[in-house]
Amino acid sequence: MIASVRGQVTAIAPDGAVVEVGGVGVLVHCTPATLATLRVGEEARLATSLVVREDSLTLYGFADDDERRVFELVQGASGVGPKVALAMLAVHTPNTLRVAVASADVKALTRVPGVGPKGAQRIIVDLKDKLGAPEEAVNAALNGRAVAPAWREQVHSGLVGLGYSAKDADEAVAAVSPQADADVAEGRTPQVAVLLKAALRMLSLR
Repeated sequence: MIASVRGQVTAIAPDGAVVEVGGVGVLVHCTPATLATLRVGEEARLATSLVVREDSLTLYGFADDDERRVFELVQGASGVGPKVALAMLAVHTPNTLRVAVASADVKALTRVPGVGPKGAQRIIVDLKDKLGAPEEAVNAALNGRAVAPAWREQVHSGLVGLGYSAKDADEAVAAVSPQADADVAEGRTPQVAVLLKAALRMLSLR
């Protein structure tokens, strides 16, 4: 198993990045939030998971070991392959995913492309005792207290990873919140990549 890669980022695409390791360019598929932390020409370290199929070897990359662990665990649920698992982490952070499973939040899980109500219920049953969860976050969900949407944390961490201060990231997240709220109101899942680009535009105009 390839547990991690470290090297210079030579290219970034909408669904992945190329990291040069020992003179070899390795294609690593990542979530938009992870891609937002990478910059061409700079060194990066990604926790990775290698998925082996009869006709392919596909490497998936993550910001940290916990994200990789969740990616691998969710594939233990019926009907969840690596593409759906990556989509789950594109919509939810590991913590919000744990909260959704622990609180049996079908609606939150169906925001993931490719996951319907029945699939969400199977995921909850299959993963309930496997993912674990931070006690504070789970208690907040079970007691009906607000839990920050996944996109907020992902956009914020992406901006900080690009070198912006936490204060600037907070202001940018607040500025793009109406756009995300409009998506939710119309039944769409806020797209982290789109919101991140909007936040970067706002910061560039300051």
